[in-house]
Formats: sequence, C-alpha cells, structure tokens
Amino acid sequence: MIDEESILSLCIVQANLSWENPSDNYRQLEGLLEPIIGADLIVLPEMFSTGFTMHAEKFCEPMHGKSVKWLLAMANSKNAVVTGSLIIEEKGKFFNRLIWATPEGDISSYDKKHLFSFAGEDTYFSSGNARLIVDLKGWNICPLICYDLRFPVWSRNQSLDGQFVDSAYDVLLYVANWPEVRSNAWNTLLEARAHENQSFVVGVNRVGLDGNNIAYAGGSCVISPKGEKMVEVESHQTGVKTVEITMKELKTYRERFGAWRDKDRFTVG
Repeated sequence: MIDEESILSLCIVQANLSWENPSDNYRQLEGLLEPIIGADLIVLPEMFSTGFTMHAEKFCEPMHGKSVKWLLAMANSKNAVVTGSLIIEEKGKFFNRLIWATPEGDISSYDKKHLFSFAGEDTYFSSGNARLIVDLKGWNICPLICYDLRFPVWSRNQSLDGQFVDSAYDVLLYVANWPEVRSNAWNTLLEARAHENQSFVVGVNRVGLDGNNIAYAGGSCVISPKGEKMVEVESHQTGVKTVEITMKELKTYRERFGAWRDKDRFTVG
C-alpha cells in the first residue's frame, strides 16, 4: 500500500504550438522543459507535435517514429515521465494517441475514445475503446484526451473501496487543444470531474492560433479533490508550472467526506 506521505511532483506545460511543424514544436518544448528539475510527471498538450490537425495521413507516425523517440529522450533527460498525444498510424488506421514515456524507456498508450465530430475528427481518426490506468510511484493515474472531458461516464472513477481495483485512480489527467470560445466549459468541467471523482485533476491546454485560425487561451491547471485550483498557467501565455500533491491530502479528504461510498455501481463498455 502506498505511503500516505508519498508526494508526486506534477509539471504542466502550456505551449503555443506551431501548426503542422514538429521540428519547431520540439525546439519550443525543449526550451520550456530545459529548466525543469525534480518533476515526476511532465504533461504536454494534445497533438503536441502538430497542433489539432485533421491531416492525419500526412503527419502520422509509427510507434517507433520521431515524436515517440523525442518523448523518450525527454523522459530520459529529465528523469521523469513525459506524456502528450500525437497522430499514430497503425494497421492502416489513424489514432489520436497519448504516449506515456518513462525515463527507463518504457511506453504505455491511450487512444482517444471520444472523437470531436464538430471538427471532423471522427472522419479521419479511429476511436479507442479502453482506458489506461498507469502507476507512477504508487499513484494510479488515468490519462484522457480533450473531448473526453465532456463525458463523465468514461471519466468516472470506478472504485475507491478496493473493488474493481484496475479502474480506480488518484489523478485524472486531460491533454487538450480546447478553443478559447469554450473556456468556460473547460474550467467548469475540470472542476466537476474533481468533485465527482474525488481525485486530483490535471488539465493541460495550448495557447495561440492554429492553422484554422482558432484561438486557444490555455487554462492549464491542477485541481485538488475538493475542486480547488492549486496552480494555473497564466491565460494566453506559454509557461510551465509545477506543484506537489500528497497522498495524505487525498486520503484524508476521501475519509472525511465519503461521497464515493454512495456512488452508483456500473461498468463502462
């Protein structure tokens, strides 16, 4: 069982992604990551190498491609897990795939379940069908992608009481390209996910204009299980913020306010 005194150092990276230009994005992100010391987890935005493009066939990569190798190199350099999503081609299909790269050179992945049909993502990409729960220093972390935030059933913390252990998490994480015009929904839903799942919530978004002239305000933040913002990157600015979260805070809150005990029982297909 994890020590209640366990501390996890989370680093959120808010970037102004260059449209469909992986080389520029590597350089920018390397600059943002350069001063980071002592983080356990570094979180990048959705489609960190290209921005939210639907040109999947042109910018896709295999799992052994340049962007995955770059993630692994960054993880090794910073001695931290580095995660973000990119376009992956596999067996003739394209996925908006989150890569979880460890400093030891291991990789886990999650394919975005809810594809953003409003932008045609469902036309060009294939949907994932399974969540990922990863262990980091004894913490269970569930990484999801952008539009998944709007679907509380998929995001649901399935158990906190020892049942369905593989579906329980301590940190819920979203990487995103979430437009400024819907910033209110971003902030509201992140807070709601923290309240209803009684977990820490991490949201990492981009800033700037993309190639479709869509504006992004950022709003990258870490939220406590009580729904309170612990740290936030300034809107419309590139930047990095680091915060330490403690297992003691999480367990104490869950024990004192046990709403999770009264939750509905169901499984997600």
